[in-house]
Formats: sequence, structure tokens, C-alpha cells
Amino acid sequence: MSISRLVPRGVRGALLAGLLSSTALAGLGIGAASFAETQPQPAPIQPAQPNQMLPSFSDLVTRVGPAVVSVTTDLKPQAQGEGAQTPFGMMMPQRPQAVEARGSGFIIDPDGVIVTNNHVVQDAKSVSITLSDGTELPAKIIGRDPRTDLAVLRVNAGHKLAYVELGNSTDVKVGEWVVAMGNPYGLGGTVTAGIVSARGRDIGEGPYDDFLQIDAPINRGNSGGPLFTQDGRVIGVNTAILSPTGGSIGIGFAIPSNIVKTVVAELEKTGHVTRGYLGVEAQPISPAMAAALNLPKQNPEHAGALVAQVESDSPAAKAGLQPGDVITSVDGKAIGNPRDLARRIAAVKPGDEAKLEVLQGGQTKTVSVNVASLPSEQQVANAGAAGQHEGVGLALAPISPELRNQLDLPEHINGAAVVNVKPGSPADQAGIQQGDVIVGVGIQAVSSAQQAAHAIREAAHRNHAVALRVFRDGQTQFVAVNLKKSGAGEEGSAG
Repeated sequence: MSISRLVPRGVRGALLAGLLSSTALAGLGIGAASFAETQPQPAPIQPAQPNQMLPSFSDLVTRVGPAVVSVTTDLKPQAQGEGAQTPFGMMMPQRPQAVEARGSGFIIDPDGVIVTNNHVVQDAKSVSITLSDGTELPAKIIGRDPRTDLAVLRVNAGHKLAYVELGNSTDVKVGEWVVAMGNPYGLGGTVTAGIVSARGRDIGEGPYDDFLQIDAPINRGNSGGPLFTQDGRVIGVNTAILSPTGGSIGIGFAIPSNIVKTVVAELEKTGHVTRGYLGVEAQPISPAMAAALNLPKQNPEHAGALVAQVESDSPAAKAGLQPGDVITSVDGKAIGNPRDLARRIAAVKPGDEAKLEVLQGGQTKTVSVNVASLPSEQQVANAGAAGQHEGVGLALAPISPELRNQLDLPEHINGAAVVNVKPGSPADQAGIQQGDVIVGVGIQAVSSAQQAAHAIREAAHRNHAVALRVFRDGQTQFVAVNLKKSGAGEEGSAG
């Protein structure tokens, strides 16, 4: 084998030249090795001290980790579809399948009081928690608050448990480092870090929205887990993400700790949260709306809440509030929008009097209102003696401001919200869904649950079918509910 086959021509020439040079140097008494020793040797690159070190969260995680728990919820068994088909073409009914959900939580009291999200435990048959050391304990639900998506659990470990304190979320600054801990996808003890991206976010979950937005990655299973500042205080409860895929894209939301403190204290004490109730449906005031109503120009942060509807026999109705009024303050605290109004009224103890500053007919006046107790979601669902129509299989509820926000309904849509559909009923067979809004029965428009139920009852008396006008996904359509086909009684009864 020749050298030319191993080394290209140019390289071969260079190699021969190098050999000749070494030989010549050797003849002069100067070896190649001696020559190389005279050349400066490169030193290893030394790491430089950065001007500012990135934070390390290892000490924080070590300290607070024992207070973070995984929450496992066994849900009530649910039937899966109609059944499975056998090789002979027969449909065999499927057995109800047990469903297990996982979330996160954290201990706030050494006696075993745990905070988590309501949606983690709301349909629970049983709940258990797993401590950081792997200990599994059964948990009891002390109370739930769907409106803020918070729940309180209690466990009996037989000894005192490590716990963390709720901090002051008003002190949190945008850009501040935070650490999220929890149980994403069942991977307990997971830690992620990021910054506070924004404060006071309204994500359309309800009138009490006031979320911290964070970019620390949180995913399914992080719900109910704590959000820590670098000093180890909890300043939020991780509860939701904005994502087209279901995974983290860096937009997460946490319930501020100051809201958590108030809600948890009531849940521990009574098992539920009592809020003040005014009885108005309010909307924000846009510049165009202000011009149309000849309202004075104001600072947008103090524009007020425009009353769009006053519920009958409500505290607002008794105080003389009317559609078109603008509520600008509650007990001397400025109102900038309907969300401010909802939070201010909710904070008033039921039975107490609230002083409202109202712009009515171009005049500013002070109105005294005896605040009532906000009905629970179950009470809203069951509101009105005519709200349940057994013959059709619908449970209807009035469209409260909260329900309007939850269903994302336009302001001009009024009627009755469908809060439940009985499986196998005429309404179910016709395709009526929970969350639909009935805006008419036949050609008759309806504006309340009572009107809708009365109109359905009258239509059922006359015919074996009821034509409902239903608002769904931004569109209104007629849906025919066939009472005779399903075997339902012709008359139907209102429960």
C-alpha cells in the first residue's frame, strides 16, 4: 500500500517537508521536541464570575417540599357509551368504569388541613393524599367553593405535619421569580420555575376572576398545587393554563393567596362561603356606550358598572335601582367595572347595608341597599318552582351575571339556561345540552326560567311536540322535542 492512497497529494508534500525539516534540525543538534518545548502552551479557559447569578431554588424546595401533597380522587363510576359489540353482533352493556383523577395540594396547618382546587375533588367518591415521603392517607372534604375553585381537605396522620404559610399576594411584583410544585401527569414532587407575567387577569371563569399569570410550566395534575416566592411563602394556587394542546405553553394562572385566605377560613369554619348579593346584571361601559347614553367622560378605571337588568324582588329592585343606572362606588370604594362590583358586593356581610353611589337619569345619588345572601350554585340550578320540567327532562335556571359569564353569553341574550338534562328524556333525545339557553318556545320569546317552563307546559298540553328556540355556540336554532316518541306523558309536570 502506498502513502498516496492514504494521504492526499498536497498533504503528502507537507508531510515530507515536515520530515525534512526535522532531519535538518536534528543535524544541527536541535531536536523537534526541543523546538516544541519553546512554544507557549495554551492554558485552560477559566470560567468568569458572572455579574449576576441566576437564582437557585434547591434550598427552597428542600424546605417546603414536605408540605406539598398529591391528591387522588376516585370518581363515581360512569357507564362508557352504549356497550360493546360481540362477535355475534349483539350489544353487551358495558359495566360502569371507575375513574381516577389526580391533582395537587399543600398543607397549611400541622393538624392536616390541606388546600386544593374544587375541580380536583368536586365529583369525588373518595379522596386520598400522598405525602412527600410516600405515605398515603384518606382525606375528608371539609368544604368546597366552586365560584373560586377552591376546596379544603383534612387528613389524620397521627402526628403533626410540615406546613407552609399563605403570603400576601398584593406584594407580588410582575417579573418576580416564583416556583410551582405539584403532581403533573402523576409525577409527584415536580418543581418548575418562572416569573409572574401579569396580575389581575380575568379569564372568563366568573365574576371573581383576579388571577396571577405565570410562565412557570404547569400541566394537568398541577391543579391545586402551591406557587411559592423565593422566601417560601405561598402566594397562589395553580389552577388553569391557556393552551391549544393541553400542555404548557408558558401561560398559567394561579388564584392569589389573599383570596385563598378568605375563602379557606370560611370553608374551615362552615363548609361553605357566604357572599353578599345585590341582584343586578351589569356590563362594562365602553366609550361608545358612554356616548350613546350621554354619560360623563371618566377615568376608565372609575367608569363604573352599567346596570343592564334588575332581578325582581332582589335587594337592588327594593332599593329602586333601574336598568341604565351606573354604579360608581360601593361604601366609598370606586367601581371600575362589573367585576369590581361583584367583588365589592360579595365582601358585604348578608344583612348589612351597603351605600351605593349611582348615576341615575343624569344625577348622582346615594342609594342604601340591604344586601342579601348570594344563592349557591345548587340553589340557582333549582331556582323557581317552574324551573324543572319532568315531562321534557329539563332543569332550567335564570341567567344570573355569574352564569352569563360562565356561558360567555352576549348581553342581548335572555331566557332560561339549561343546567341539567335527564338522560333518555325527550330533551336528551332531541339533542338539548347543558349550557344551552332557551330563548323561545315556538314563536313566543321567553326571558326567564319561569316564563320558559310555563310556555313549555302550555305547549305540551296542546301538542305531542314542543319547538324550542335554543341559543348555542353563538347561533339560535329551533329544536323539536317529541314527547310522544319517548313515551313521556302528554301534559308533563313542573317540579
